[in-house]
Amino acid sequence: MLLSPFMLRCFLLLAMIPLGLAASPAGTIAKASKAIVVHDDGGLRKALRELRPGSILKIGPGSYQPNVRVVDLHGSPDDPIIIEALDPRSPPLFEGGSQAWQFSEVSHLAFRWIHCRGQKHNGINIDDGGSVETPSHHVTLSHLKVEDTGPDGNFDSIKCSGVEQLRILDCHISGWGGQAIDFVGCHDAEIARCTIIGKAGFSQHTGPQFKGGTHTVEMHDCVLENAGRRSVQIGGSTGLPYFRPADAKFEARAITVRNNRILGGECAVAFTGADRCDFSHNTIVNPGKWVFRILQESRDERFVRCGRNTFADNRIVFERAKVRVAGNIGPDTLPESFEFRGNHWFASDAPDKSRAKLPVVEKDGVYGTDPRQSKTKR
Repeated sequence: MLLSPFMLRCFLLLAMIPLGLAASPAGTIAKASKAIVVHDDGGLRKALRELRPGSILKIGPGSYQPNVRVVDLHGSPDDPIIIEALDPRSPPLFEGGSQAWQFSEVSHLAFRWIHCRGQKHNGINIDDGGSVETPSHHVTLSHLKVEDTGPDGNFDSIKCSGVEQLRILDCHISGWGGQAIDFVGCHDAEIARCTIIGKAGFSQHTGPQFKGGTHTVEMHDCVLENAGRRSVQIGGSTGLPYFRPADAKFEARAITVRNNRILGGECAVAFTGADRCDFSHNTIVNPGKWVFRILQESRDERFVRCGRNTFADNRIVFERAKVRVAGNIGPDTLPESFEFRGNHWFASDAPDKSRAKLPVVEKDGVYGTDPRQSKTKR
């Protein structure tokens, strides 16, 4: 049978579509869906065993058992594995238990739109399985809600140990024991647009913390409210066996914290064994005792002293009755190596006492006017 020209063109177009592909409504070619949908604990556990590069696991609304452990799960650069809510408006809830989710030795993974609540230890834990040579990598956590972790002790909402190329985006964290987000030996990472809120009844030692050889991290556009004794801790105190790399000579290096809003807390930022880090363009409102701290808690001779850090272009509103001294400076540090530049200081209860006593002379500081009403270029 002879085909008309129109039918022949249709036949040729269909023949060009490979198996497993389908034409989109717009006429482009797209991969067929690999989504797996689950609605209960049994289905979830089974699906986790079947994930392969390119798999998309969608978890239906409802309550699920915690203590989910995922080990040796790897996507690929072109085909990451995605674990997410079926309906972002009604995310699945993982409540109670020791941890909600633990990921060990994973890569090219996205985990998003999940709700975790009331874990005794960590809400979400991502690690390298104890193998420093093979870190987890290319992991993105986004749109997570993690609340009521602990409430006391060194227990974290999100704990990350030995992870490279890590992104934590658009998450909401409230109520924790140790750290809101804890990085131990993590590298090339980003925390962005997260909301971190402390709660009464939780010990909340720090908000985000970067330690154990962590380097090259940017934290930006986050809101922290009453986020612990040290709202942001750049550095910390880490046992020698837990450093990544094992021979790191610093707790934290090349950490950038900028364009965040930090409300309350005992102090806005603690530089603790930090080297060449940058805290700039942040808004600080009503810290409880200090604006910043300069500390050295890792005392081994191999470690560089806390120094060579920058505190610049921040807007600080404080009460002189509470903040008698802007900075707390501990022993064995190098405060004279810090750079203070372009900060805007305002003591709301005593504007004429806004000038901060700093370890070095500040360049281009502004004092005594409310930066929330000022048009001073930041």
